[in-house]
Amino acid sequence: MLSGRRLDLLDPSPRDVEIADIAHGLARVARWNGQTAGPHVFSVAQHALLVEAVGGGLAGNLADGAGRSLRVELLLHDAPEYVIGDIISPLKAAIGDSYKDVERRLLTAIRARFALPEPGPAQVALVKRADGIAAYHEAIRLAGFARDEADAVFGPCAALAPEAEALLAPWPTDVAQSRFLARFHALTGPEPA
Repeated sequence: MLSGRRLDLLDPSPRDVEIADIAHGLARVARWNGQTAGPHVFSVAQHALLVEAVGGGLAGNLADGAGRSLRVELLLHDAPEYVIGDIISPLKAAIGDSYKDVERRLLTAIRARFALPEPGPAQVALVKRADGIAAYHEAIRLAGFARDEADAVFGPCAALAPEAEALLAPWPTDVAQSRFLARFHALTGPEPA
C-alpha cells in the first residue's frame, strides 16, 4: 500500500485499511476491462461514485446518521477491489466461495475501520440494485452494449437523474481519486485516527 501498511488478504486488520489507499487503487482499476472509448478508463472509483448517487436517489432523504452510513456503504461497496482487482465475473464464478470469502473479510475490515454497521438485508438489496442500475448505464454509454443487450443482462432500467448521468464521463486517474476521496470525506468528515 502507498501508506506503507501491509494488508493481509486472508486476515485483514482494520488498522491496516486507509481510505487514501482505497481511493488510489480504485482510481486505477478499470471497469469493463478497460475497453471503453476515449483517453481515460472508467474506473471503479467512478463506478463507486455513480452507485452512491444512484443508491441515494433510490433511498430518498438520507440526511440522518443511518442515511450517511448507507451512503458510505454504497461508496465503499467495491472497496476490496483496490487490492484484489476487478476480477471478471466468469473467474469469480469459477473460484466461487473462495473469492467471496476474501471479499467478505476485506469488507468486514473496511467497515470496522470506518465504524460502519453491518448492513441489513434491505441495505444489501439497495446496494445490489444501485450497482445493477449503474452497470446497466455504464454498459450502454461506455461499453458498447445495445439497449436490448443491456436489458437482457441487467434488466431494463429507468434513466438516471442528471447528477448521476454526469458521472458517466471517464476522468483522468487523479481526478477520479480526488473526487472519490472528497466524497468520502464529505460523508464522514476527517478520517479516523
